[in-house]
Amino acid sequence: MSKAFAVIMAGGVGSRFWPKSRAKKPKQFLNILSSKSLIEQTIERVNHLIPEENIFIVSNKNQTAELVQVLPKFPIKNIILEPLSKNTAPCIGLASLFIRREQPDAVMVVLPSDHLITDQEKFLNTLEIGIETAYKTGGLITIGIQPTYPSTGYGYIQFIEDEESEISGKGVYKVKTFAEKPDFETAKKFLESGDFLWNSGMFIWRVDVILDEIKIHLPDIYDELMKIDEAIGNDDFKTVLDQAYGRMRAISIDYGVMEKTNRAYVIKANFGWSDVGSWEEVYNLAPKDENGNYIASNKEKVVLIDVKNCLIEGNKALIAMIGVEDLIVVSTEDAILICKRDRAQDVRNVVNYLKRKNMEKYL
Repeated sequence: MSKAFAVIMAGGVGSRFWPKSRAKKPKQFLNILSSKSLIEQTIERVNHLIPEENIFIVSNKNQTAELVQVLPKFPIKNIILEPLSKNTAPCIGLASLFIRREQPDAVMVVLPSDHLITDQEKFLNTLEIGIETAYKTGGLITIGIQPTYPSTGYGYIQFIEDEESEISGKGVYKVKTFAEKPDFETAKKFLESGDFLWNSGMFIWRVDVILDEIKIHLPDIYDELMKIDEAIGNDDFKTVLDQAYGRMRAISIDYGVMEKTNRAYVIKANFGWSDVGSWEEVYNLAPKDENGNYIASNKEKVVLIDVKNCLIEGNKALIAMIGVEDLIVVSTEDAILICKRDRAQDVRNVVNYLKRKNMEKYL
């Protein structure tokens, strides 16, 4: 594992976790179902396999203060700050430049910073298989989660399950196609077919291979990355970085590379994964009381009378609820969210509304 590096993508805003998640303290810095933040859990998890000096974090410059506060002992030199959020392809390309300087044929494990994983042993075993396979074959490996229900909140990966598509003998299969988040009926068909997996957003590849693939499929972004590469370590680095990012288009690595390459493979995995994509997902994962309620904090300031199947996240104010079911109630110092649990995905629409109305103080 000496040539293995990890890149933790931590520049997101977590709009579906408003009002707790804000621009300067997004979802990855929140303590969700744990006494530690999601990004702390991510680092500790991968650190069992990859040494800290080989772990890089890519974040947004607006989140620097919170990042340093949450991770005071993390090496500053391993924090890469994007001037703008341009989705995952530029983010991964930028991190690749720094890792290539450390180890030209390094294997790069790319992880979101805000997922929950319950079976660490299985997770690390999956990474080991992916690292070995990526190094030996030059394949672009993604991790697919075996679905347990017809989710409409995840993208899907269809794989080819036959001897010719299996490249490592350890459950790594050729990708047939990627599918966007489906409607419920399509999700049911995916589940019944047996050859679709949830797209976890985790990737494993050699750093030289992913840069070559970006060059082939995203040549405009590659050109900007090369300008950044030439400026690393120079006095004008920040200026070059800002200008290059300003010219880059925002595009995901899935759409920009993985859906176009002939090197895409997927590992079938099952290690208790959740992307914790909404308050409803937190409710589903959380321990509940005898009435199906989950009180996330400040239980002494929550009064419930004939209340069932609700998530309540309090702050300083007393929350009293009577005769309601299936709600999400989240109270912060300056905002309150109340919504039906089955509408939790729509919380992002509130964030979009606040942006349109220039109500930045609530973002």
